[in-house]
Amino acid sequence: MSNLKVFSGSANLPLAEEICDHLGVALGQVKLKRFSDGEVNFQILENVRGQDVFLIQPTSPPVNENLMELLIMIDAFKRSSAQRITAVIPYYGYARQDRKDKPRVPLSSKLVGDLLTAAGTHRLLTMDLHAGQIQGFFDIPVDHLFPMPIFFQYISDLEVEDLMVISPDAGGVEKARAYAKRLGTSLAIIDKRRVDDNEAEVMHIIGEVKGRNVIIVDDMIDTAGTLVRATEALIREGAKKVFAAATHPVLSGPAIQRLSKSGFESVLVSNTIYLPEEKRIPKIKVLSVASLLGEAIKSIHEETSVSRLFI
Repeated sequence: MSNLKVFSGSANLPLAEEICDHLGVALGQVKLKRFSDGEVNFQILENVRGQDVFLIQPTSPPVNENLMELLIMIDAFKRSSAQRITAVIPYYGYARQDRKDKPRVPLSSKLVGDLLTAAGTHRLLTMDLHAGQIQGFFDIPVDHLFPMPIFFQYISDLEVEDLMVISPDAGGVEKARAYAKRLGTSLAIIDKRRVDDNEAEVMHIIGEVKGRNVIIVDDMIDTAGTLVRATEALIREGAKKVFAAATHPVLSGPAIQRLSKSGFESVLVSNTIYLPEEKRIPKIKVLSVASLLGEAIKSIHEETSVSRLFI
């Protein structure tokens, strides 16, 4: 892997360092600062001509700052004659507006894809997109990973009896069914109606959860309002213990306060988004996806199959 180079933006440096440790390579040297007005000041401090470059930067909060930082870095690598630039975006922001479900709304997930391609990205590596069809918004190859192997191992080690997998909405049934199949258990669905962009009202539960320990599987936790209401509904229906597994801990607004006061036993999240100490409450368990992303980077670099990671 002599011509492999891994670099990182400022959004999740600990994850980038973990990935480099897994690959046995040094993290690339850059100078990344801000001008006094907030503009990104970036310079690559080593030769990348003809190199296979992987640039790690989730577009997590602050989304606009991290996205602009990523675009500027990609442009720098393109102008420095990198042979191939792979944007490793563990959390792909602006993914929630992926269709025209209301009049006069943008397709922001498509716009961000166009920006990344225009900046000079040759390939995208990401994890657990909000909607799988976002892959079709790119004219470049997209490798779309899921944290299921990491979560599945942890859940199995808990040895929870009478476990049942819960999909928080109809859109998440396919993912929840995959978890249920791997865990050898049954599936229930929460029927909800969204009353605002960050607020949903739980209607009723499709499936028998009485006397069961349940785990809600989702792609992200933002304000945690939907997740907490789902927990309350499950407990009302007789569920014993409630767990959650969500890939991306966005945890904006009142999320931490809501989770602290909720009836969850524990909430499993990954480190696709850096979680500062003040958000690492006892109920939240962070699992690392560095090995999964590291293996994907190795496969892409060596031109071998990435599908071996889809287990």
